[in-house]
Amino acid sequence: MLKVAVIGLGLAAEPHLLSLADLKDTIQVVQVASRGSGARKGLAESLGFRVSADVDAAIADPGTDAVILLTPPSSHLELARNAFECGKDVLVEKPLDISLERASALVAAAERAGRRLGVVLQHRFRPGAVRLRQLVQAGELGEVVAASLNFMWWRPQSYYDEPGRGTYHRDGGGVLLTQAIHSIDLLLSLVGPLDLIASVPTTTSIHKMEAEDHVVALLRTVRGASVSFVATTACFPGRPEVIELIGTSGTAILTGGLLEVTWHDGRVETAGDSGSSGSGAGIMAFDHQAHREVLREFHAAIEAGRSPVPSGEDALAAQRLITKMMGRA
Repeated sequence: MLKVAVIGLGLAAEPHLLSLADLKDTIQVVQVASRGSGARKGLAESLGFRVSADVDAAIADPGTDAVILLTPPSSHLELARNAFECGKDVLVEKPLDISLERASALVAAAERAGRRLGVVLQHRFRPGAVRLRQLVQAGELGEVVAASLNFMWWRPQSYYDEPGRGTYHRDGGGVLLTQAIHSIDLLLSLVGPLDLIASVPTTTSIHKMEAEDHVVALLRTVRGASVSFVATTACFPGRPEVIELIGTSGTAILTGGLLEVTWHDGRVETAGDSGSSGSGAGIMAFDHQAHREVLREFHAAIEAGRSPVPSGEDALAAQRLITKMMGRA
């Protein structure tokens, strides 16, 4: 039984709380702590979790093995350092922190403390994505000669009117670091490291916000395959993100959680489903299955004494690429 403390009751808390309720036979929630009231406090209490306002005490509690950080990105480094110093493993919501420097410091702190660091990048765990990774790793698509990522999401202005949202001081950025990082991490896990050729980050007139809501980029894999990239939260009403891999033996298209593969020899395969991915105004309108799998993987990694997947280094690779696309590297 893994005993955890959940820190934070913001928007990200709901799928985690529901997942932890599903996993109650293997993961025990000792307490949920939030300095604010939190809109999800009622949900936590209805699921039978003890809620407190003392974050420091929850992290230091000797009865817990690990801490799940669901607080705003700007708070992650300090809270994680505190947890590591208390001998706890940490699962942190994406992104690691608001800047590459702070994100790197968080990963380094875990390494110095000898603790495990997992990151919530749940798109890797949707069944369609799992199957696609299996096909790529087995060479079933042949050599990937081109790829694309189209992330055409929508967020209304009311979303960015919340204090701190879409700002650099709290969130670290806009569409790339807050939304598209999930698909960027998934793409990197499929095609490997990417070199940036060119990028154009912008803030459209659709939103009044500090950070970017639209980015176009051209990238290249280490083997020379071209990768086109578009990410936005200005595409009304929003549609599922699409990753397309063109291989010498076939083409794979992952639309949200639905995978469709067509091989040159005529074979066709589908996997996963086309359920909502939170691409529209209903930002939490998605199943929590992938979050549940993130928690299972984190627990399994601790049990096996290995790094969780995705690891801090994986998340750092995605944030490093995002920093380059924003012209800050």
